[in-house]
This record gives sequence, C-alpha cells and structure tokens, in this order.
Amino acid sequence: MSMTSDDLWRFALACYAQPGVEPACLELQAAGADVCLLLAAAWLERRNAACNEQRLERLKTISNDWQVQVIAPLRALRQHWRQQAANDEELADLRMRVKQLELDAEKVQLQRLQSAAQHWSAESGSPAWLEPLCADLRGDTRVAVQTLRHAATAQPATGDA
Repeated sequence: MSMTSDDLWRFALACYAQPGVEPACLELQAAGADVCLLLAAAWLERRNAACNEQRLERLKTISNDWQVQVIAPLRALRQHWRQQAANDEELADLRMRVKQLELDAEKVQLQRLQSAAQHWSAESGSPAWLEPLCADLRGDTRVAVQTLRHAATAQPATGDA
C-alpha cells in the first residue's frame, strides 16, 4: 500500500480524537514530552516499524530542532496572551491565528517525521517506540502511554511497512 504525504497527519488527528487521548497527550507534554514525536512513535508502532537507537535519534533531532525553532515560540506567545485575550477581542483573534500557525507548524513537523521514517520496516528490532521516548519524562506516564498506544492500535493501517 502506498503512502501519501499526510498519512501521519491523518493518523495523528484520528488518534488524538479518540476518547482520553487529548488529556493523555497533555499529561505527557506536561511531563516533558513532544506530543508530535509521540504521535509519530505511535504511528511507527502501528506500522510495526522496528525501533533502534539510530532511528530514534534521527526522529528526536528532527523534532527537537523544529520544536525549539518554531513551535515553542508560537506556543509561548499564544500562552502569554491567554489572560489578556479574555478581555480583548482583537487580541483574542490574533491569539487564535497564532494557535492556527502552531497547528500548521505541528503538521509540518509530522510531515518531516513521516518523510524520515516512511520506509522503515520491521527489520531487526522491537516495534516499541513509546517507552524509549518516555523513559526520561517526569512522573509516572504509563497510563497516558497506554492510552495513546491503545488509540493508535484502533486506527486503520495506512502505508504499512
């Protein structure tokens, strides 16, 4: 089955819409995780792609660079304006546009991750991607990880390796 350039994006939207996934992702984000990277990891698990150190580091580099340079500044601006926007309609409108830019940037991040990983197969290695990415997070994230994994396995397979 061939993959389109937005398979990971569509997977991420469908997965995120599943019951319990949004709060699980927000919990993981609060613990220090990059949610886009975790959604890509869940997609790779769903595709049964083998996880190894080289692949993991490749995705982390792609994600970290984009998060630092693009997403974090947009998110910080949006969050900084939260209280002021409650009483300022024009600022509230600008804040919503920044929120859309943040979402657009997350889509680009997922496209970059898909581009790097789309041909990875199940060769030599475990398909468990989420645990290595969550190993250094603050607090106990096991339930949130399981919620994400369960939602991912419920998604239809697209572009399986």
